[in-house]
Amino acid sequence: MSVREIVAIGHPALRTPAREVLAGEIGSPEIEELIEDLIETKRAADGAGIAANQVGVPVRVAIAEVEGVNPRYPYKPPIPLTVMINPMIEPLEEETAEINEGCLSVPGLRGTLERHMAIRVRYLDRRGNERSEVKRGLTAGTFQHEVDHLDGVLFVDRADPRSLSTWEEYERRRRAEVERRMMELAARFGS
Repeated sequence: MSVREIVAIGHPALRTPAREVLAGEIGSPEIEELIEDLIETKRAADGAGIAANQVGVPVRVAIAEVEGVNPRYPYKPPIPLTVMINPMIEPLEEETAEINEGCLSVPGLRGTLERHMAIRVRYLDRRGNERSEVKRGLTAGTFQHEVDHLDGVLFVDRADPRSLSTWEEYERRRRAEVERRMMELAARFGS
């Protein structure tokens, strides 16, 4: 296991839709090493999730996990470690909400965008078992963010350009209000 370099906005891997993992690749040493490295990389960077193309590997593998209080997102509810292979998202309701996001591949920048508040995510786990789970609230936003990566989409593509701010300006002028709104969403949706 190792912490890999996270590629930043401008790197072509972030704009290239990732290819599906073939059935015969699941459980292979290469995919298992990638999964373990993604877990370590996400944890080292204090992320809520990470997609394989964020470390320059164009395959449909993503990780979501929030343990304890995440310093980047202290309002996010816990997410048990979830390894997703070939994930697909289906909105379950029309309701959306504004969520403030950052990204490990867009260092130093945050912005506000609309995310569906109820989704179904279908994926294969690391053993190749089919999974189908309903995610709500901020957790739904985390899963949408990671699947967007696999489609070559960054949060800045969906964000209101007027909402973009550096982390410094976010800390100085927006953090308290954003955290209050995100805590309200978390309480409303239970996740």
